[in-house]
Amino acid sequence: MMKQMTTMMALAVAGSLTTHAATYELDLAHSTIGFSVRHMMVTSVKGHAKEFQGVIEFDSENPTAMTATAEVSVPSIYTANEKRDDHLRGADFFDAETYPAITFVSTGVEGDLPDLTLHGDLTMKGITKKIAIPVEVLGPVVNPWGATVIGLEGQVTINRQDFGVSWSKALDGGGVVVGDEVKISIALEAVRKDN
Repeated sequence: MMKQMTTMMALAVAGSLTTHAATYELDLAHSTIGFSVRHMMVTSVKGHAKEFQGVIEFDSENPTAMTATAEVSVPSIYTANEKRDDHLRGADFFDAETYPAITFVSTGVEGDLPDLTLHGDLTMKGITKKIAIPVEVLGPVVNPWGATVIGLEGQVTINRQDFGVSWSKALDGGGVVVGDEVKISIALEAVRKDN
């Protein structure tokens, strides 16, 4: 009897020490997924996605167990120039009709809060490549409306040629119209689903 009670107490204590990851969904009103790329080798064109969604599983007591998935709508890509946006959505660049989404699925996390590195698979135009995004994770905090929120901010540089986004033209003086390196920046706010 004593042995059974001891075992039950041990299980109870272990259970009380076990933490569970909470599910957070991106708040699009307070989140941005943007990009910038060199144009004519002298300036940068910046844009962002108007439509995207994502889910983060996060436990502040076990941050390296965090998982994240995101999907960006390619037709929603916006650079404040309609002609350029139509070109970006076309076959020369993203081919939105054939590949309407860009996705990211995390595969692992390393580091210590607030600075983590999020490893994962980025898929664009049907091509998947592994990337590592250094992110700062903030929170969780409770906002004035009683919802628990977290934030992620980070930036990563990719080569668009790796994903088959290859259109460009050479300049007479050297260089190209559109650079190969694309800086992707994220500033995400996510709300705990059980709020």
